[in-house]
Amino acid sequence: MPPRVIVVGAGLSGLSAAHTIYLAGGNVVLLDKNNFMGGNSTKATSGINGALSRTQVDEKIADSVKQFYDDTLKSAREKARPDLIKVLTYKSAAAVEWLQDVFNLDLTLVSRLGGHSFPRTHRGHDAKFPGMAITYALMQRFEELAENEPERVQLIKKAKVSKINKEGSKVTGVTYQFNGEDTVVEGPVILATGGYAADFSETSLLKKWRPDTFDLSTTNGAHATGDGHKMLMNIGANGIDMESVQVHPTGLVDPKDPTAKTKFLAAEALRGEGGLLLNSKGQRFTDELEHRDYVSGKMWEEKKKDLWPIRLVLNSKASNVLDFHTRHYSGRGLMKKMTGKELAQDIGCSVEELNKTFTEYNSYAKGDAKDPFNKKYYHNFPVEVDDTFHVALMEPVLHFTMGGIEIDDQARCLEGESKKPFEGLFVCGELAGGVHGANRLGGSSLLGCVVYGRVAGDSASKYLFQEVLNGGMSTAASRLGQISLHIDPSQPGKVSVEWANGVGADDEARQRQQAQHSAAPVMSKAGDSNDPAKVSGPNAKEAFKVPEDEYSLEEVAKHNKKEDLWIAVKGIVMNVTDWVDEHPGGPQALFSHMGKDASEEFEMLHDDEVIPKYAAGIVIGRVKGQEITLEY
Repeated sequence: MPPRVIVVGAGLSGLSAAHTIYLAGGNVVLLDKNNFMGGNSTKATSGINGALSRTQVDEKIADSVKQFYDDTLKSAREKARPDLIKVLTYKSAAAVEWLQDVFNLDLTLVSRLGGHSFPRTHRGHDAKFPGMAITYALMQRFEELAENEPERVQLIKKAKVSKINKEGSKVTGVTYQFNGEDTVVEGPVILATGGYAADFSETSLLKKWRPDTFDLSTTNGAHATGDGHKMLMNIGANGIDMESVQVHPTGLVDPKDPTAKTKFLAAEALRGEGGLLLNSKGQRFTDELEHRDYVSGKMWEEKKKDLWPIRLVLNSKASNVLDFHTRHYSGRGLMKKMTGKELAQDIGCSVEELNKTFTEYNSYAKGDAKDPFNKKYYHNFPVEVDDTFHVALMEPVLHFTMGGIEIDDQARCLEGESKKPFEGLFVCGELAGGVHGANRLGGSSLLGCVVYGRVAGDSASKYLFQEVLNGGMSTAASRLGQISLHIDPSQPGKVSVEWANGVGADDEARQRQQAQHSAAPVMSKAGDSNDPAKVSGPNAKEAFKVPEDEYSLEEVAKHNKKEDLWIAVKGIVMNVTDWVDEHPGGPQALFSHMGKDASEEFEMLHDDEVIPKYAAGIVIGRVKGQEITLEY
């Protein structure tokens, strides 16, 4: 097998690392334990931070890299690591522009989130959450590379890495499992396995380090179980700040399932654009744009005062700016549109009391009075009781783990005792500890993924090339001295190449090809969902056909239970009963559409091609009386 870098974890950080390796000229194999790429990155709802980006300059936003660094340092508090924060912030604009230039992403809208001195959180004009749009672009490009250049780029899904292999302090590769069988892959390793904010297992890192959070709901997919943390600490890596777990203040409470263990996140952009948090008396109780842990703390104080539930309230101006968000949450039954009078009734206070809250807020926004909660930044005011509002119930939820594996500013994994880097081992994304300190700023999760994914990719590429040049791997470099050239005088112009062992060049090429195919499962050009570890490509869109069976929407509506779940999308019918755990957005995202036509919600989040590429096997027919509008 030609030398390559092994990347474990196909979220945004792993994908950023893998693309960086490819663009640097290296070979890469990407492993993920799930049957889908994306991880939690696809769920990020607010955007990606960048200071002094082209977008900021065009918008004449007077930000600076130093100010972003200072804001991050302040948020990180006593756990700040200036060396890591400098990399995060000083490489932020380059990260945003890399996404724009290499992947043609639109990131030309900026907003200000809590703890930021300037608007610097970038998102696009398209009707998708930024995490979905960004991560999907990298996923799609990686699949194309794996399809077109399988000798350089490989993708292996449903491959659960169980062991980091090493000799002394040098990492030599990984062992992964599929169908109970172990496969060893050799090469330098980048781990990008995510956090542990859904680790409710017997070996739970949450229970060990933050037992007080164990019973909270989470916004994370069930895959966020701290696998990388556990494997790395087992070989002597150092876990730092493990008690630093971010509880996000605005988890959306589903009135139909208020105790659900997994909840959707209300994007911080909702508060950034002027959303207010009101208690059960219709009163504000905090600066909505304070740091996440601070706002969560204030919400817990309101609960102790018996002033729950907490509502997030957006006036019509803020709702219009965030039209995609409000339609998405409303479509899931998590947000309602109502008048000021209806809002007062919903809260249980009088219209006069609600009007008093709004009038006082407007006076703070205009500068006529000082906000008792010291709010500095106001958007989309005035808030008036005769307006229309989008309203949702909120509670704090597990969201992100700042704790992780100790790295240096080159993303090298450090040994616990010596603090020296392991050879050939790199860490990025949420797995990397110390990048955000005690509290992460909104918009810096995607940023951390891209910045440190690129740093890890650069570092691993340099390591790989150095190993090749030094003959540390059985490659062309170690064979240069074994080549013999033979010129036959009787055949002018013909030169034959022979290795020292007497094998001709053509024989050698065949042997390398055979070794390559026997060394490890690789992606082939024809997708085969029956063997996802060995054939990890998407299904060919051209081969997709919608069955002729027809079902009325009334028939679809009968299949509205978790154990019998149908959904209609753009004229086709899918039986997702046995597929919910395969869904990248998690089962909860499908449960809110049981027995329904989810075309509008699907179109808001996905390109049509995802069904023929990733879910062809669950399409059972077409909607009776509807034209199929799914483009494939």
